[in-house]
Amino acid sequence: MATLIEQHPLYTQLPVGQEVIFVVSNNTIVAGFTNVRFIADVYISDNTPSSITTTSISTATFKTTPNNAGVGIFDFRQVVENYVSADNMAANISSYKGAATTDNTPHPLHLIDKYSRNKKAARWLTIQFKTQYTDANGDVQIAQEVNSIDYELFNGYLKYSDILTMGTGATANNFGYDLSRFNLSAQTDSFLSNAPAAQYANLEDYGTLAFLSPTNNLDYIRLQYKDSSGSQIGTEDIEKKFSNGGFGAASSSIFYRLFFFGCFPANLQNWSSTFQALVSAGTIQGGSIAIQAFDDSGNRISKQYTININCPNLKGYESIRLCWLNQWGAWDYYTFTQKSVRSISTKGSTYEQLAGTWNEAAYRVDSYKGGKKAFRVNATEKITMNSDFVSESENDMFEELINSPEVYILEGYQTDGTFSALNQYVKPVRLTTSSFTRKTVANDKLIQYTFEVEKSKTLRTQSI
Repeated sequence: MATLIEQHPLYTQLPVGQEVIFVVSNNTIVAGFTNVRFIADVYISDNTPSSITTTSISTATFKTTPNNAGVGIFDFRQVVENYVSADNMAANISSYKGAATTDNTPHPLHLIDKYSRNKKAARWLTIQFKTQYTDANGDVQIAQEVNSIDYELFNGYLKYSDILTMGTGATANNFGYDLSRFNLSAQTDSFLSNAPAAQYANLEDYGTLAFLSPTNNLDYIRLQYKDSSGSQIGTEDIEKKFSNGGFGAASSSIFYRLFFFGCFPANLQNWSSTFQALVSAGTIQGGSIAIQAFDDSGNRISKQYTININCPNLKGYESIRLCWLNQWGAWDYYTFTQKSVRSISTKGSTYEQLAGTWNEAAYRVDSYKGGKKAFRVNATEKITMNSDFVSESENDMFEELINSPEVYILEGYQTDGTFSALNQYVKPVRLTTSSFTRKTVANDKLIQYTFEVEKSKTLRTQSI
């Protein structure tokens, strides 16, 4: 009378922002006994896969009754999405300007020198199913348990336009979304982003690319530096080894199944003497950085990404760089280089102050006393920014920006290498632009977007 798993997710890599459906059955018990309940014990591990039979403790327990078809249907989305979240801080193995991060000296993820493993963006999931029933003697019994396979949860979500794959044959009822193109095993594979493969950044801009690493395919990431004419002027191979913030061997630890790689110009200025020399010589301005992953045989296992380096803005506009949590639980970035406007709005409490002095030997009229006075002023800074002219390929990226639950302003490179200045780099904001209209060349000719953000922290003022 064993419980059977009739339907389960088709792929082991699961974005948590989708239905996580399991269907279980036990035809013998459903047909022959009363008070039947299907039970699911959910195990979520933050390191290696859960060992149900030994020390792991169930995260949650769910029960359901058989439906008209005699099976129990579970959707675990609402529970599993609570156990992954955005990675904002780098892992302890990584470094910033050559200094290793620790619990006492943390640094923002966006500033990493080379690699950083994930801390909170991924988890293991295992589920144990069993059937509870009342036997002929009126005693409550539990049928033999059945365990699911181990699934890798990631802090991503599916859009309704993302195409689900259906199983075949014995797995015909299973469905899921194939994330294998993010595993970096073929030349067409991608980093965890829907942003275009060609991006633009200033020399002072930080940023990362993320990738899944269920195997040990990736051996190194190659950086090729090119000048404004496209001629190669330098190259570096960054191995994914422990000393670089990575991990050399395959591992079952969920921390090593998703990595971040710091590859934007400011990240390279943190540590790369080659890139620093190009900056000093002025040969990299107007040039580019080509980025591509390789295995240990020298085979290309990702498509090539390019970061085009902006020349200095001659119009004097302030550059504002936003970063936001994208669809796949990683980070996307964009530097707004056109006109921006900063404004401050205030909202405060007032009281009516008496004129003159009432606690002195004589009454005296003081001109600064009396009338309405501000008791406390709450000031909020807003920034309206404009993109450069962009292509239609950026539409998905900007759509994810307006839908993102986490948005930050990312400040630029500073020569100060101390950890005392780290709180100045990443500043939380709230996107106040409430709608997004996709623009096309056919409809709009030139495509440019305007966004407004509000700093999440109110400005500090005195109180009376």
